[in-house]
Amino acid sequence: MNPALWISKTGIQAQDARLTAIANNLANVNTTGFKRDRMIFEDLFYQVEKQPGSKVDDNNTSPSGVQMGNGTRLVGSQKVFTEGNITTTSQSLDVAIIGQGFLQVKMANGETGYTRAGQLSLSKDGVLETAQGLPLEPEIRIPVDASKISISETGEVSVTRGTSTTPEAVDRIQLAGFINPAGLLALGDNLFQKTDASGDANAGDPGSGALGKLKQGSLEGSNVQVVEEMVDMIAAQRTYEMNTKVLSAADNMLQQLGQSVR
Repeated sequence: MNPALWISKTGIQAQDARLTAIANNLANVNTTGFKRDRMIFEDLFYQVEKQPGSKVDDNNTSPSGVQMGNGTRLVGSQKVFTEGNITTTSQSLDVAIIGQGFLQVKMANGETGYTRAGQLSLSKDGVLETAQGLPLEPEIRIPVDASKISISETGEVSVTRGTSTTPEAVDRIQLAGFINPAGLLALGDNLFQKTDASGDANAGDPGSGALGKLKQGSLEGSNVQVVEEMVDMIAAQRTYEMNTKVLSAADNMLQQLGQSVR
């Protein structure tokens, strides 16, 4: 079999994976706190027919040798944790994270999840929770008679009770940071889970260390840039097309070879 057929097949698979990531990015362009994906590729093993530097004769060596590549493959995908645009919503329970850090939530299985989506709301018991109904960790409970809720840049949650005009601090929102956020496991529902690659979570007050600050009445949008994704999509389409043409050319060459030996 002509090796070009196999190599082109790996190129087609690579561009198909790239297009899948682009499609997911564009589908989530309006998803709060979404982080775009990018695909990471590597070239496959090389067939070394002549080692670089090997002797050609007694007085000369090969300057580059003969090394035949065998295509490409997807080696990994990576979340890009650059900040998205901040949109003002004027909703008191909406919070955006300015900088690094994640909100901590208690998932249904009892484990801790992490999210950048700060669309918070109150449960029937007055507990702050995400749009998916997951309570923040540590739990923050708002008094029943609270008439106004304020969240500071450093995460302090204050309420104004009844007709009082004096704010009263009730608790503090904590953020968690990771040494390698790209190593987090994406679960969907705007949630991530720690892995051995991400390292353990380092929890602390917003604004401390490398953790970002909170901005009340705002939300962080997706960091997907539509124009960039469209350019990448066109490039992926053209590369896919070129690989299919190589497939066709290699097939035609094999057909011609078969006809010539009859």
